[in-house]
Amino acid sequence: MQQQATVSQAIARTLHRLGAAHIFGVVGSGNFHVTNELVALGVGFTAARHEMGATCMADAYSRATGKVSLVTVHQGCGLTNALTGIGEAAKARTPIVVISGDTPPTQKNSNFWIEQDDAVRSVGAVAERIHSAASAVADAARAFSTALLHRRTVVLSMPIDLQKELIDFDEDMIPALVEHTVPAASEEAIAKLASLLRAAERPVFVGGRGAWGAISPIRELAEASSALLTTSAAGRGLFVEDPWHMDVMGGFATEGATELIKDADLVVSFGAALNRWTTRSGSLLRGAKIVHVDDTPEAIGFHHRTDLGVIGDSAQVAAATLEKLREAPRTGGYRNDEVAKRLTESRHWSEQSFEDRGGEGKIDPRALTNALDQMLPMERVVVPDGGNFNAYPAMLFKVPDHLGYCVPLAFQSIGLSLASGIGAGVALQDRMPVVGVGDGGFMMSLVELDTAVRLGLGMVVVVYNDSAYGAEVHHFEHETTDLDIVKFPETDIAAIARGFGCEGITVRSVEDLAPVNDWLAGPRNKPLVIDAKIAKFASWVLAHSFDGE
Repeated sequence: MQQQATVSQAIARTLHRLGAAHIFGVVGSGNFHVTNELVALGVGFTAARHEMGATCMADAYSRATGKVSLVTVHQGCGLTNALTGIGEAAKARTPIVVISGDTPPTQKNSNFWIEQDDAVRSVGAVAERIHSAASAVADAARAFSTALLHRRTVVLSMPIDLQKELIDFDEDMIPALVEHTVPAASEEAIAKLASLLRAAERPVFVGGRGAWGAISPIRELAEASSALLTTSAAGRGLFVEDPWHMDVMGGFATEGATELIKDADLVVSFGAALNRWTTRSGSLLRGAKIVHVDDTPEAIGFHHRTDLGVIGDSAQVAAATLEKLREAPRTGGYRNDEVAKRLTESRHWSEQSFEDRGGEGKIDPRALTNALDQMLPMERVVVPDGGNFNAYPAMLFKVPDHLGYCVPLAFQSIGLSLASGIGAGVALQDRMPVVGVGDGGFMMSLVELDTAVRLGLGMVVVVYNDSAYGAEVHHFEHETTDLDIVKFPETDIAAIARGFGCEGITVRSVEDLAPVNDWLAGPRNKPLVIDAKIAKFASWVLAHSFDGE
């Protein structure tokens, strides 16, 4: 039955009806009414302290759940504050809808006026808008459908003058979501892939975020192909239950895993981008034929040369190739006793020997992370930030599965992990978020500690504190001694954390971690922030981090 409603109410009812899962945001006058209506309809709301934090929370939430979450921001400056988070989500193809107020074009003298659509497109997101009161429902539905069906980050601009207009609203006006079928690979492509697998002596399968729904079919095909399994960083944890997996390839790989991948004569990527981080600027794949499986045609070969592109869903391609392979089973392959031994010895960084460089009031970041890995429960989601320290939390913390790892590094920004950890914690409430962040990234984003405290979130934030932007120090120290612009006085981060209401401890040795056990034994109803004063040296990731920059 029709009833009058404001445009802002109609937008909210449309997004709710189509399945908006959760809202993260900072509310101002331009998004106040639509957000209140969504909350009244029963959509969960998390108030962030900064728009970038809100967007990172939504990004992590949707990565973990596969559902479309919402970000709500004020027009103009509220949207620009969110742009780094929007850029991260857009590059990661995360399905979120950012609902933003917008200044009408008749008010270009307003302080809030910017060309919002141009700003949105500049970071790779899809710009949608409410064009008129009459089209509001259709416009909102189109934005949601684009996010869900095409895995895109969408910004829906809502002019503030239109939001107040009244329309005759009926829920039957809301269009149903179009049924979406995943493309199936051609028989020719499947036959070519099966032929390559029969001929390969040392095949390796790489799973990325696009393989999240294809774990079992890929493992079955790998077994039939006698292939080893690895993942991109975004796919870490996909194959942890398989004895033939190597954890992550690329910059985060152990030396033993790196050699096994370099020796491959065929590499099949399932939903992984094969970017320079995953391939170490191509050096890992020089001796192999490359097959790239992806349901997005433009992704195939975008970062790295491809010998065979297979357009299709990873699960369907793996299952169809297995059926084809069984017509003429192969013999031999990469799975044998010698390789099994090499895998066991090299799978986990936490089990690799190293010379402890701690001392004089500083802790070796490897010793720190290994100790925490043993102390913290495995029901976790590990969220590493960017920077020189990055590889320690990214690789030394073991993960239970692919949901146990969230890596917000598609945009290569530092300072996103704290908010991302909060979003992951909201999505996966039975898991402990474990955030690894440098002091630089932490100081950029620490305002969201207030959000974590307000939520009573039992997360662990490990701050790898070297009082510097460490990547820049180690990158440029061979060129100049003028490094003061990337160094800072020592900061008492534990005291800052306690000021927000967190538990805060300072760690200079493994023995200083004893209070972690006390926190674990307690109610875990507030974050634990560990200010780890780490010894300064370059991580192994820096060896190729700046190649081609």
